Amino acid sequence: MEPDILVGIFIGLIIWFLVRYLAGGIYTVDQNQRAVKTNFGRADRIPGATTLNDPISAGFDTDEKQRYQYPQVRVIMPGGPYFKWPWQKIYKVSIATQTVNMAFDPDAPGANQSGTVVDAVTKDQLNTGLTGQIRYRISERNLYAYSFGVKNPIAHVMGYFVSVLRERIATFEAPAVAGTAEAGSGGISINDLRKNLRDLNEHMDRECSSSEARYGIVLDASLITGIDPPPEVESALAAINTAHNMVSSDVSLAQATADQRIEQSKRAAEIETLKAEAEVQPLVSLASQLSELKGTGEGALRAYVRNVRLGLFGNAQQVVLETKQ
Repeated sequence: MEPDILVGIFIGLIIWFLVRYLAGGIYTVDQNQRAVKTNFGRADRIPGATTLNDPISAGFDTDEKQRYQYPQVRVIMPGGPYFKWPWQKIYKVSIATQTVNMAFDPDAPGANQSGTVVDAVTKDQLNTGLTGQIRYRISERNLYAYSFGVKNPIAHVMGYFVSVLRERIATFEAPAVAGTAEAGSGGISINDLRKNLRDLNEHMDRECSSSEARYGIVLDASLITGIDPPPEVESALAAINTAHNMVSSDVSLAQATADQRIEQSKRAAEIETLKAEAEVQPLVSLASQLSELKGTGEGALRAYVRNVRLGLFGNAQQVVLETKQ
């Protein structure tokens, strides 16, 4: 083989290497992305830093702190161009908020009625179906857990959410209502759940707040929109609700009537009290004036009485005087 050919092959290999590994090592990170770099398969970590140093792990107990202790990695922010060597690999993830049906099972798409309804049993053994959505995003504060620590993070999060939801449905009791003997709505747990959807959603948000430290996924919000019993008991439940509503209406009407009568009695008592005070006040004033006159001397009191008599005589049409025999 001629030297010129060998030189050409050598130059070609150099050009191929430059194009394949150097030019190919340039990359960028989009605005809604974050990236992590690995060297020979090992993530680029921050020495001595773990998720236990981050407030996201504050709610863990001792056992959970041992199970979910992940190293903190260096996060590559949006921008570029960046460069990586051939032995390095870049893992990009999107941190945009995503929405998914809360019945979705990534490992078994056909489960939960093809990912549309979550079945749960209430405290009174009534099987019910729940529908709703979950908003989530990947946490850039725990990218190691999402990228390397958990095989399928979204499957773990969905499984964790459903297990917490079913436990809450099975033990849910409506808060006590002031002025009533019962806490629930007619003793039917599904009615309590429907009337307390907001409390149920807030409870799920609180209980699932640790998903960021567990799996690297933040649950922004859970929105449970429907709680429905099986079709075979829907009519019976509707009849019970109707009867309960009628009883509640009668009780409310009786209470309103009683309150109205009590208020009317209070107003009548106030009016009579004011009338009595109005009648007594002139007498009290007169007694006070007579006491002051008596204090000035007996003559002043007799003169006052004489002037009052003269005034009465002046206004009278007839006067009857008693004469002494």
